[in-house]
Amino acid sequence: MGALLKQAQQMQQQLVAAQEEMAATEVTGTAGGGLVSATMTGSGELTALTIAPAAIDPDDIETLQDLVVAAVRDAKRAADDLAAQKMGPLAGGLGGGGGLGLPGF
Repeated sequence: MGALLKQAQQMQQQLVAAQEEMAATEVTGTAGGGLVSATMTGSGELTALTIAPAAIDPDDIETLQDLVVAAVRDAKRAADDLAAQKMGPLAGGLGGGGGLGLPGF
């Protein structure tokens, strides 16, 4: 039973470390061939949005809005990929079938 608790504590420490690493890591998504880019942390916080002057057309605001949405979605996808990469091994240790991946659980 002590070994089980020790294993759970180690997994919790690894989870906290992975979450901290994700929060400190930035990913970038782009749209319009790089005209718009969005940067967010691996935990999903939007930290920057860059719009190239060439993307700004006062007569076509809708396209710029679409590019911003697409860049943010691309950054979110990259953040989700990072989360899967960092958290996947830890989730695998918990067992994918609803159990804890530990004997008797």
